[in-house]
Amino acid sequence: MSVRVRRIYEPPEPDDGVRVLVDRLWPRGVSKEDAHVDEWPKGLTPSTELRRWYHAGEGSYEEFRHRYEQELSEPEPAELLDHLKELARKGTVTLVTASKAPEGGHAAVLADALQE
Repeated sequence: MSVRVRRIYEPPEPDDGVRVLVDRLWPRGVSKEDAHVDEWPKGLTPSTELRRWYHAGEGSYEEFRHRYEQELSEPEPAELLDHLKELARKGTVTLVTASKAPEGGHAAVLADALQE
C-alpha cells in the first residue's frame, strides 16, 4: 500500500497513481486540467467548523487530529475512506492539498488513516 501526500502546486508525476484532492475548496490558481485530479471527495475533508477552529490557532495539532479522526468515523466520511483504502490496496494514491505544510494538517491524518 502506497499513500503519498503532495502539494497540488507541484507538477504531477507519473508515479502519483490516483490523485485525490483532499481540500474542501478548489485551490486558487490551479486549473482542473493542470491539477490532474482523479477524485475529489469533499465529504472526507474536515468540517468547516473544525477547519476554522484549527486555523484560528485555538487548539493543538494533536487535538485537531483527535477531532478529525472522530469526524472520519461518521458514516459518509467512513465510506469515502474505505473507498480510498481500496484504491490504495490496488496501487499508489497521492493525496493532494493546497496546504503550505501538509505534514501538519488533515492530509497527514488521512494518509495515516489510509495506511491502517
